[in-house]
Parts: sequence; structure tokens; C-alpha cells
Amino acid sequence: MKATTLKKLGAAIISVLMVTSCASCGFLERKGTDDMAEHASDPDYITCMVWDRDNLPEGKNFDDNALANWIREQVLEDCGVEVHFMDVPRADSDSRIQRMVDDGTAPDIIFTYSSSLFGYMTKQSKVSDLTEAIKNEGANIQEYVGDVQYMGTYNDRQVAIMGHREFKLPRHVAYIRADWCRALGMDIPSTKEELIAYLYAVKKQNPGGVKNVIPWAMGGDVNSEKFYQNFVTSYVSDLSERDAFIYSERFMILADGADEGLRTLNKLYNDEIITLDFTADSDNSDYYKAIKEGRAGFFVDDNTAPFSSIEELKKSDPTADVQPVLCFDIPGGGYRNICEPEYGLYIMVPNTGKKKIDSVVKYLNWLADPLNAEEVFYTPDHLETEDGAPFTMNSELLSKLGYSGTPNDYCIVNKHFDFMDDKELQVSAWTAECNWEEREWFERYYDICTTGQYEFPTSSVVLEADSKYRVELDEDLVEYAYNLICCPTHEFDMHLNGERDVLNDKGLSEVLDERAAYYDSGKLRIGK
Repeated sequence: MKATTLKKLGAAIISVLMVTSCASCGFLERKGTDDMAEHASDPDYITCMVWDRDNLPEGKNFDDNALANWIREQVLEDCGVEVHFMDVPRADSDSRIQRMVDDGTAPDIIFTYSSSLFGYMTKQSKVSDLTEAIKNEGANIQEYVGDVQYMGTYNDRQVAIMGHREFKLPRHVAYIRADWCRALGMDIPSTKEELIAYLYAVKKQNPGGVKNVIPWAMGGDVNSEKFYQNFVTSYVSDLSERDAFIYSERFMILADGADEGLRTLNKLYNDEIITLDFTADSDNSDYYKAIKEGRAGFFVDDNTAPFSSIEELKKSDPTADVQPVLCFDIPGGGYRNICEPEYGLYIMVPNTGKKKIDSVVKYLNWLADPLNAEEVFYTPDHLETEDGAPFTMNSELLSKLGYSGTPNDYCIVNKHFDFMDDKELQVSAWTAECNWEEREWFERYYDICTTGQYEFPTSSVVLEADSKYRVELDEDLVEYAYNLICCPTHEFDMHLNGERDVLNDKGLSEVLDERAAYYDSGKLRIGK
């Protein structure tokens, strides 16, 4: 069934009816820029960054919307702290955060998923020690997200509070047009060989009968490795713990075997299987357009990122059948389904906010409480399935109620709730959130997400070369892959050597050598 009993539907409908005339009833007025500057030295007045995804209802901003105002009201009442929000564009948030911290203009609370940026901040002594404040004001942090806090330590001091991720998802998930597979007389691929046969069949036969069909759609965003990483690294044999530590994350495209994956993508690109000139699509807009228009036969993306595009496709073509798929088999069989670690954001306080540490931790401790976290993640007006699982409202309803399109961006500390550990409850939540597919689709999605899960070994130790070069190398490695995918096939080896030399000049060899030496020293303490 697509439909789900909504326990809070009545309250939500009433809220929708009242929102036009009463959207800000009982909420605090947003402070102007001058007022925020005036209160900058007030230890009970704090500012927290929030990602700007350009998804606010008209007339609202990230410090003045239904959720921001509700949070401010609750935290002021519960903690005696007045919190305001400063938006940072999501697309280049890490580089902006680094500049703001360097310039002394950052909010009191900053966060990032990047261990590279965390390393830079700590090595440069640009963030505050939170150890004592957590002991005094962080009971909820210790109780509910304490198991991931080891990753926020530096020199045995807690310099970042680690956010806890939600349901354990793979970093990237592949999707395929199952209806095109059926039209071609093919099963859904379970190996790279079967996938490649499907891709060439799509190019030759165009089973959807669409204009400008793209067998494998890609975008050109240099801030993510999502378009190629799973395919390329599936050519890498079983990893020892040492190699996994050295080549973790984006460096996997440099591990033994990855060159063959890049070589195969290069052939596919030159055979016009992959989106031509995809690197020019720097914001991925053409890529998502191809999915929505039904021209993409296969694509890989950040786990749930394509959901909205698939929904748009099915509005125009209800017969379109886009299915998640596992087909990047590794040598010896099976899959390496690289997952997000349990820890998420590195939440830090720049030195400019050092005098506000207690107030900051009071607020973050409030966010760690599962009851508060659920209200923030799903909004105070959130709905529940008939099984009792909370779920996110659709963007239209969120907008009518005065919320941003991604309210969970405000829920930075604790995003893991008990229901997520139960398959039936998690599936019921996805089904309710995404009524464009049946429950069976999400049961398959769950099974794919939980098959062959693999996590890189993690350590809180920040190595010198990583902190010095990683922020730039992360983007350089994506450009390295793109350049090799798109070069003329007969020039692949020449470009491979040349591109590697460029990376070494930018510190690559120092990073890999230091990682290897550190592992071999026996000093590495992986995990908790």
C-alpha cells in the first residue's frame, strides 16, 4: 500500500489552514544584522551555521522560519540560551567555513563532514577545547551520542562534538531502468559484465524510444566522487586493513586495480555510453534533468539524492520503473558497499566563540536529546505511519507550514532514532515519505543498502600531510578521475602518468607515505 495512516494528520491540516495568517504567532522576531553584531559578545547569545540549499518558502530566511523560531523559543526556555542561525551555501560550505574562520567572521557553531577540514582546524589551533563544557553541560551528548565522540578528539581533548548519523546507508547507490531491462529481454544486472552489456544495448536499441538517450548519466560536480567511485573501486581486490587505511575514501581510485576501472570508464565514455561533456555540468543540473525526462538508463548518486528526480519522472511517465541495483561486483565475488560511518558531522566552535562554549554545549546537548531531536529532524508538526515511525513531510506541506525543504539540516547532533534499527519501521517511513513507489520498492532498497556493507577503518588522529593538503586534494582527485575518463582512449596511459605527477606535486605522495608510515609504526588506534 502507498497510503499510510497518519496519526498527526489532523493537526497538520489545521496548521496548514492557519499558517497564512499566523505563521509567526508566538515566535521571536528575527534579529537584524546590526542586532546580531550588537549581541555578538553576549555569552547567552549564540550563532549556529545552517546549510543554505535554496529551499525556503517565500518570505522566509534561515533564521526566520517556523523551525528556526520554534528551536529558538524552546532553547531559550529550556537552556536560557538564545540561538540564531547563519546560512552557508551547501555547495562550497567547507571552503567558505575555512575562509570565515580564518577571517574571524564565522558563527559560534560550525560543522563539516570533512576530516580534512577538521584536521586543518585542529592543526592550526583555530577551534576551541570543549572537554570541560561537555563534562559539565553535556549529559545528553554523553548518553545518546557518546559512542562516536572518539572521532572528535585531538591530543586527548574533545575539540569537536560528533553528530550521529541516521539509518546506516551506503555512500552511493546505483539505479537502473528496470523497464528497459525487460524491454531488452535482460535481467537486472548483478555484475559489471551484465551492466556493460545492458548499457551498450540501450545505446543501440533505445528501448524507451526517447530522444537523446543516455545509457549512463553523469554530472560534473567536483565536490563529490559519487559518479564513478563505486564502479572504479570495484576493480580493487580485497583490501588489507593497512591498504584500507592508506587509500580510504577518495584515495581508493589510486589503489591497485583502480586504473583498470578508470580505463573501462574511459572506453565507455569514448563509445558514447556516458554523458558526453559531463564535466561541463558543474552543478549537475543537466544530469538531474536527464533523469527527470526519462533519458537516463543508469546512474549512480548519493544514496537517496535521486528520489525527487525519480518522483518527477514518474509524474510524467507513470510506467517508468527505476530500481536500485547492486552490480559492481569485486574480484572474487560479492560487493563492497561502502557505507557512511556512524559518526557524521564534526561540530566545532571557532576560537572567536571561545567565551560562549558553555552556552554552545547547552544548546548542542539539548539537540542530543532524542525527544528534541525528533521534533527538529521531522518538525514539531511531523506525521507518523500506522506503525508509529515518524517521517518527513513532502516539500509542499513543509513550505505551507513555513519550514525549509530540509528541516533535518537543523538537527546536527543526533539523527539516529530507535525505529531506524527495525526494517519494517524504516521501510514504512520511506514508503510514507515517498508515495511515488510501493512498499516493495523500499524493501528492495533496504536489502540493497544492507548487503555487503563496508566501512573504512577510522581514527581521530590528524596526520600532518592530511591537514596540509587534503582540502585541495579532495577536489583534485575528482578532477583526476574526470580527466582520465574523458581523455582520448589512445592517450589514457600518457594522461594517467601525467595526472599522477600533478597530484604528487600537490602533496599526494606525502599524504600516502605518511599514512603508510603511521600504520606501520603501530601507533594507530582504529575505532573507539
